Amino acid sequence: MTVNRSLFIITFLLGSFSALAQRSEVGFGLGTFNYTGDLVRTYNITNSKLAGTVYYRSNISKVVSFRATITAGQLGAKEVPIDAFASARNASFNTFLLETSIGFEYHFLNWRDIKTPMRYTPYLFAGFGLFGISGYDVKPEEYSNVQATIPFGGGFKYIVNPKFYVAFEIGIRKTFFDYLDNISDGDPLQKNYQYGNPNDFDNYFFVGFTLTRTFYDIPCPKNPYK
Repeated sequence: MTVNRSLFIITFLLGSFSALAQRSEVGFGLGTFNYTGDLVRTYNITNSKLAGTVYYRSNISKVVSFRATITAGQLGAKEVPIDAFASARNASFNTFLLETSIGFEYHFLNWRDIKTPMRYTPYLFAGFGLFGISGYDVKPEEYSNVQATIPFGGGFKYIVNPKFYVAFEIGIRKTFFDYLDNISDGDPLQKNYQYGNPNDFDNYFFVGFTLTRTFYDIPCPKNPYK
């Protein structure tokens, strides 16, 4: 597929989304990044670090939305000494992570129906993204700092008024990368030492609150939630 054809398709899709009345939304949010991998096998809230997100959303129907997001923040963790190897390794990491992604949301309740207005809905989302991490001074082997990720998760939205709503979201970022923590199967300074698990990819999470502003292509409707 040529570059010109790709640009045409992207432009056509974006134009189709924006042509829908009362569908465009923008917003921002604050939350935390967290990580699971060779250093920490399960989600540990003590490793949460500040992160923020901005996004654009286009509501394709009353229950399905397209979204594009940029999320950034610190990602880090400290070794959990669950065994003798972990105690000997005593590792930690801290890096800056920038993610951009696109995806779709599915809302379980028909909360956009003016005839039967609802203030809330749970939702699920999934998509595709790319993330980049700041470089490490020493790498166990050469790898790209930009990698693919599959973001998915869910949340809960609450309408404040026809223009604004708030949401709480929990998102998992599935990666195909074993060096978020800069650790895989070996340590270049310690030969013949199994330093991590090369067959178990690292993952990260975003948990946070968002505030969304809706823009209407037609006059904003009267508040049905009074």
